[in-house]
Amino acid sequence: MTAAPAPQEGRTHWRRSLAVALPALLAAGSLTGAITSGALALDLRIQDRPVDFTTSSLYGTQYGAAVVDQTVVHPDGTTGSLRVLRMGFADGVLNGLCLSRQQQIAGATYTLLLTLGDTDPGTWEIRTRNTVLDLRNATGALDMDGIVDLNVNGADVKTVKDGTGAYLDNPLDSPQHRFGIQARYAKFDSITGTAQDMQIPGLLTTPELRVSVKPGTVACPRPAAPTGTPGTP
Repeated sequence: MTAAPAPQEGRTHWRRSLAVALPALLAAGSLTGAITSGALALDLRIQDRPVDFTTSSLYGTQYGAAVVDQTVVHPDGTTGSLRVLRMGFADGVLNGLCLSRQQQIAGATYTLLLTLGDTDPGTWEIRTRNTVLDLRNATGALDMDGIVDLNVNGADVKTVKDGTGAYLDNPLDSPQHRFGIQARYAKFDSITGTAQDMQIPGLLTTPELRVSVKPGTVACPRPAAPTGTPGTP
């Protein structure tokens, strides 16, 4: 009889660990637990903790932004406040999107990666509606056009309309006299950033959604520069 090899100290059985970690990541991360999915349509809400993201390009109409205070939960369970730039789009298109969030499971770090869209940097294949994004930081290129108003009252920024076609009052829930931006459209290219909160409650459609769990801390791939021009949202 041949004895089975003794397990080696310090070696982690990643396949077994990932099978245990995936349900915990999905539940604890509040990242996919709030995604209601059809074949290609999603209601996307990412809350509670920061999420890193990259996209080749984001183009949106009726763009607004305002400085707001976002409630955050610290690792010790206490709550606090964080100042973020809240951006809103009535309609938008994305040229690929990757979301990355880390989670501690049984003392080990895992990364949950969500990748939406295809790999073509010229398609702007993801469509969104009523997008709200709370930015902690971001790098990339920005282009705005139409009538661009800077330093408007954040509470006066308009992005989305109600069922009668009238703009909703203060859709970004901004306090009075905060810095605000209003533009007919905005286009962001080669964006790498961290969002405290991301909500697309209206609708998000994508030709593909991939979910993976990886051991350790894994960043989203660097976004490719977009080619061509986006279609009309």
